[in-house]
Amino acid sequence: MSTSLLESVWSPRLLSVLRIVAALVFMAHGTQKILGFPAGASPAMFSLSWIAGVLELFGGALLVLGLFVRPVAFVLSGLMACAYWIAHAPRSFFPVLNGGDAAILYCFVFLYLVAAGGGAWSLDNLLRRTR
Repeated sequence: MSTSLLESVWSPRLLSVLRIVAALVFMAHGTQKILGFPAGASPAMFSLSWIAGVLELFGGALLVLGLFVRPVAFVLSGLMACAYWIAHAPRSFFPVLNGGDAAILYCFVFLYLVAAGGGAWSLDNLLRRTR
């Protein structure tokens, strides 16, 4: 397979796969916080944890669909940066010890989506092509 084929055909598709998989796993954090599924207690309404859960659930759903990818990813990247510095960094300097490695990865994957967009398989791409 040539490099140009990878760049022109598969790169946008794999960007969509990255977006969808990251968003589905991210949504699981929201369902745990907001719906108590698969297991978990719902935090108090309008607490930081509850607001994070709402953003995780609904922002993740928008990312799965590929709708408003850039602004949603921007908000979620900021959410994960705040989550890291508020909840994880005070525990330890090292991400592997403070449990913040997922927050860091989400932060930078979402930041990448801000720049790259939703990829070939996104509603944003479909809407842009139909105009």
